[in-house]
Amino acid sequence: MAYDRKDYYFHKAKSENYAARSAFKLEEMDQRFKILKAGMQVLDLGAAPGSWSQYASRKLGSQGRILGIDLQEIKLDLPNATFIQADLRDLNLEEIFRQKGFPPPFDLVMSDMAPRTTGIRLQDQMRSLELCELALEIALRNLKAKGTFIAKLFHSEDFDSFRQKLRKAFAKVEVLRPKSTRKESKEVFLLGLSRIPSP
Repeated sequence: MAYDRKDYYFHKAKSENYAARSAFKLEEMDQRFKILKAGMQVLDLGAAPGSWSQYASRKLGSQGRILGIDLQEIKLDLPNATFIQADLRDLNLEEIFRQKGFPPPFDLVMSDMAPRTTGIRLQDQMRSLELCELALEIALRNLKAKGTFIAKLFHSEDFDSFRQKLRKAFAKVEVLRPKSTRKESKEVFLLGLSRIPSP
């Protein structure tokens, strides 16, 4: 049976004016773990095309703020979001936070970053892990105590070691494969809940 890209979640995203179906992945995580609250300051890594920021924007309200960063341009105009087109690895984030008026710490650092897939499974998994490690490094530097971290990972043999890193830094770690994830996708989401303060 041929795969239909225009499935239920594709049409649901269109009807609710989301840039992509991935909004429903964040929605499910939020409904289960109560991640987003009004007035939060959020860092969205790998933000394009912007659907996570769209969902977060609605939940944060006028007092909340989102800084989204991606290699690709994000063509959205949200009242409480600022978007930057750049490679995270080339940025001086401290300078960006200062320039854009986002003084750390953040309440939530969320990463939907994924590598450009090559079709070579081990290579794609390795690149996915590298992006997760980068996101975690940024989160540990800029997340407030009891803050939340979310990262997308292509499931691999490195899954357990990455989860262990989260368990050292967060009071609780959850793993979720949202219902809106395509059946053939190997992605899972790891959530670090309640950041343990650094000694």
